[in-house]
Amino acid sequence: MKTVIQRVSEASVSIDGVVKSNINAGLLVLVGFEEEDAAEDLEWMCGKITRLRIFGDENGAMNLSVMDIDGEIMVVSQFTLHASTKKGNRPSFIKAAKPDIAIPLYEQFIAQLEKESKKKIQTGEFGADMKVALTNDGPVTIIIDSKNKE
Repeated sequence: MKTVIQRVSEASVSIDGVVKSNINAGLLVLVGFEEEDAAEDLEWMCGKITRLRIFGDENGAMNLSVMDIDGEIMVVSQFTLHASTKKGNRPSFIKAAKPDIAIPLYEQFIAQLEKESKKKIQTGEFGADMKVALTNDGPVTIIIDSKNKE
């Protein structure tokens, strides 16, 4: 599982010109799944996301988590995070989980994030052509791969 986590002052997802979800200060999480992803990956990633200290404290140092600031979280599925550009110029997405595996993982991921954060998670719509708008705060963008825990 790969995620791109962006600290935002606001973010929204629109489908067919209609806003589906929006948040104020918090995290926009783009997530992509592989067929090998399991419950352990979901739990580890959700714990990491909710406890990641990337918000400024009273001194401006990044010491606070999204939980500490009572921030919101939006999750958008993005299989293109598993793009392989090794051969040629057209990306291959062979590593990305097919929908029959990815959709249940996506739903479990959202449920686990809600459990960890004790808040409703805003979402996009799996497989939809979405327009994501955001104001990246900082900018702060963190990439995390559950298979490469650095």
